[in-house]
Amino acid sequence: MTIPPDLYGRRSRDRFVLAASALFTGVQKLRSLRPPALPPVRPVDRSMRLTVTSVVPVAEDVVALTLAAPDDRVLPAWQPGCHLDLHLPSGRRRQYSLCGDPSDRRTYRIAVRRLPDGGGGSLEIHNAISEGDTLKVQGPRNAFPFISRDRYLFIAGGIGITPILPMVKAAHKAAADWHLIYTGRSRATLPFLDDLAGLPESRITIRTDDEHGVPDCADLLTRATPGTAVHVCGPAPMIDGIRAAFPPAATLHYERFAPAPVTDGKPFEVELASSGRVLQIPPARSALDVIKEEKPDVAYSCRQGFCGTCKTRVLSGEVDQRAPSDPPGDDTMLICVSRATQGRLTLDL
Repeated sequence: MTIPPDLYGRRSRDRFVLAASALFTGVQKLRSLRPPALPPVRPVDRSMRLTVTSVVPVAEDVVALTLAAPDDRVLPAWQPGCHLDLHLPSGRRRQYSLCGDPSDRRTYRIAVRRLPDGGGGSLEIHNAISEGDTLKVQGPRNAFPFISRDRYLFIAGGIGITPILPMVKAAHKAAADWHLIYTGRSRATLPFLDDLAGLPESRITIRTDDEHGVPDCADLLTRATPGTAVHVCGPAPMIDGIRAAFPPAATLHYERFAPAPVTDGKPFEVELASSGRVLQIPPARSALDVIKEEKPDVAYSCRQGFCGTCKTRVLSGEVDQRAPSDPPGDDTMLICVSRATQGRLTLDL
């Protein structure tokens, strides 16, 4: 009697089949070791609906707005230098620095100066926003962080006190060595002088144009000794003057309320896809500046390439990406700062 190769009477398996089976088993084991697939990333909506609880004049042509949740819930935390994005009833989106107390988790405070020649946001707030109104808000976000140091020099020009004020109070609370220079046209135009009244007078210098003349930027920096963190916020000419006169060994941190001048700009053309209109962009102007004249309702906010409000799809042409948040090779551009490398851009506008 012939004994079968398998004690159970089964036929022996082909070597190729055995190898393929082992390979399949190994692959299955490797797959089982892989981490589970992560769920798709979903964008987080960080917007809030806040109620305007007060609108208070705090200086000539400056009002302070206090915002709170309708249900008085705790608001997201913030640090000195943070700002809010306000979506106004007109559709405008504007950014305003938080100038209240970070330990107050129930309210936010901002201040807005009336700018008759601005983009219309400040006029809308002054003329159309009242106590009891509800506004869509995003943030807080921080593009002007308060740097931790032992010694500070703070320089604020007019409404530029808004991000500086919480920094001054934080430095004082931390027992740091600090000094504030606060400049403006006159004392009547300087907001929050009352908020500074509780701080040591020896650490605060008020310089107004009507009393002391227009300050020289080099004079403002005499306290910027080596190791000093200098935080500056104010009009563009003051920022540019301080940058030009800034001494070595100190560190400069600043925030603008106006766009920086265009540097190394070359002329180019922008075609608006919706109308076929071709606009000429001069070397010293941004695409946004020229497009606003043709399309006054074009969306924008910071005009410095941070907020992303003016991001526009590029249908053709090569972009010179100049914004911090513009990824290279993307088919969009922030028209407030980015430009064409040459020739013409066709935009989805």
